[in-house]
Amino acid sequence: QVQVVESGGGLVQAGGSLRLSCVASGRSSPITYMGWFRQAPGKEREFVATISWRGGSTNYADSVQGRFTISGDSAKNTVYLQMDSLRPDDAAVYYCAAGRNLERWYSASYYLSTMYDFWGQGTQVTVSS
Repeated sequence: QVQVVESGGGLVQAGGSLRLSCVASGRSSPITYMGWFRQAPGKEREFVATISWRGGSTNYADSVQGRFTISGDSAKNTVYLQMDSLRPDDAAVYYCAAGRNLERWYSASYYLSTMYDFWGQGTQVTVSS
């Protein structure tokens, strides 16, 4: 089983920055990609960003492109989300997820939550206006 643990959430003013961290650990077939999703109250969970451990390729939701940066260490199954220029509509619970089947990622299905095998409990990000 794999455990996914996020950290780094908190309260920040609009325009500020936060950095989220996530580690996936445990026995499993190799993790080949990781990603971040978020869910605001009353809304569905939505894709934020993802990174493939093959070459470090990344993809972002249009709403965060240019403001958020995903990075990570494949050897440690650790992923980060640097969030800059935060806006009130970025406030949500942010979830880290990990996947094993890289063919899913390269099929351009990385934005679907069902493509990820393991999930963290989430970390709250609050943005004050």
